[in-house]
Amino acid sequence: MRRVVFTGMGCVSALGVSADHTWSGMREGRAGIGALTGLGDNAVRTPIAAQAKAFVPGEHFDDKRLVLLDPVSQYALVAAREAMVQSGLGADGGERTAVVIGTGIGGASTQEQMAQRLYGQGNPRVHPMAIVRVMPNAPAAQISLEFGLRGPVFAIASACASSNHALAQALLLLQTGAADVALAGGSEACITLGTVKAWEAMRVLSDDTCRPFSQGRRGLVLGEGAAVFVLETLEHALARGATILAEFAGAGMTADAADIVMPDASGATRAMRIALAQARLAPEDVDYINAHGTGTPVNDVVETRAIRAVFGGHADRLAVSSTKSMHGHALGASGAIELVAVLGALREGVVPPTINYLAPDPECDLNVVPNTAQLRPVRSALSNSFAFGGLNAVLALRRWP
Repeated sequence: MRRVVFTGMGCVSALGVSADHTWSGMREGRAGIGALTGLGDNAVRTPIAAQAKAFVPGEHFDDKRLVLLDPVSQYALVAAREAMVQSGLGADGGERTAVVIGTGIGGASTQEQMAQRLYGQGNPRVHPMAIVRVMPNAPAAQISLEFGLRGPVFAIASACASSNHALAQALLLLQTGAADVALAGGSEACITLGTVKAWEAMRVLSDDTCRPFSQGRRGLVLGEGAAVFVLETLEHALARGATILAEFAGAGMTADAADIVMPDASGATRAMRIALAQARLAPEDVDYINAHGTGTPVNDVVETRAIRAVFGGHADRLAVSSTKSMHGHALGASGAIELVAVLGALREGVVPPTINYLAPDPECDLNVVPNTAQLRPVRSALSNSFAFGGLNAVLALRRWP
């Protein structure tokens, strides 16, 4: 099995339109959650969201290109461009470069616009490019087209675990020799009227802010954006003199097979243990976990129990933070955006905080890095994503060198 490393990253989030802006916002504990705009007056009860308000499509694409791109593809392409520039790879990756992009919903804005025309306006005509805008594989395909990448190209859809599943699949492609390079991550443009109303119906959205693991938490806050990473085999990266950001040491994937929405600690526990085993890490080697940490009353407790089951007494020495408190829950893109935090922690020895924290919850009795970043060496880290359907994907990274 070949070793795999990260050599580039790009991001669009509520914290800014670059990985640097996103990481600096995380490190500083800056809030990307604000007033929800753009859905019409009195259309939704939810007053807040983590929107990518700094993203202006016309700054990145001309009108001819925008015709083909739902926002979910726009975010992914801008993130991929940044990752490719940082990696130093050429524009034509040939037949040995893969693209794997996760999304929970796909082209939600295009889907909603079609429904409005057909059912709201009684207009039988829809945009001729609607299919290529709405399809979940559009972000992966558009990245392939832009950079001439002709290896395996596909999408992953596993709700809130989509990004981590996509990165895990890219890892397997490189480990087993199916590709030498991969662009992988996730994208989501889910803040539409229909999507917000659907989440409101589940009664899990917060009306004040996102405060994972804290007393007084009231639910999750929807976010949007994308993050894309360049992965390479170690041999390939060293041969071209690339700057290595971190090693992608392993991944664990499991299913609870218990409930469509209620998490089960046993599935999360097994995913973390598999990731550690594949990475050849002992629990004591891990210094930081970027938690799934949605801010809902149940999820945070279940994740705490799973972490304690895996790490035992070492759980008291871990830093465990949820950056969703800053960039919101971007559904299928969350794991990718959160990986920016993991890479930053590994490289700089700074663990980003869980902001909006009020007081400890006895059932979430971990060092959740409340409100202020913590300076500490991070040798290796896990990134957790747990999704509806009982789907779990955990990534393990190691500091380089």
